[in-house]
Order: sequence, then structure tokens, then C-alpha cells
Amino acid sequence: MADDDLLNMILDALGGDRLTTAEATDRLEHLFGYRCPDDLAKTLAKYRRAGFICGQVSMERGGWIWWAGKREEGE
Repeated sequence: MADDDLLNMILDALGGDRLTTAEATDRLEHLFGYRCPDDLAKTLAKYRRAGFICGQVSMERGGWIWWAGKREEGE
């Protein structure tokens, strides 16, 4: 699978929601029947560093949360 295809699937899975890594994994599998061959957290972090998605640690949700959209101040 091409990186662009995976990025588009992730953006579609995130939609307008803020999801934990586990929730994003479940949604990708539910929507597309796709489970990331490596650790999805690594892929999400790569896309975050490249500016394609946003993410931050959430103490309330017990780990990273991810979303599509503009970065917030302090991120």
C-alpha cells in the first residue's frame, strides 16, 4: 500500500474526531478492513511530524490522541 493511500485512510478514519491510538486502530479496521502492519502509533507519529495530522498526549484519555486539522498552540 502506498503511503498516500494509508494517509488518506487515516484521515478518513479520524474524520472530525479526536481518537486514541487504539480507537484509530479499531476504526481503520472497521471502515477499511485494514490493520497497520507495524505499530500504528509509529505511523501516526510519522504523519504528525510531517504535519499531516495532529496529536498530543491526553492525561484524561491515558495516552496519545490524534486528529485531522490544524495544530493547536503549544503542540
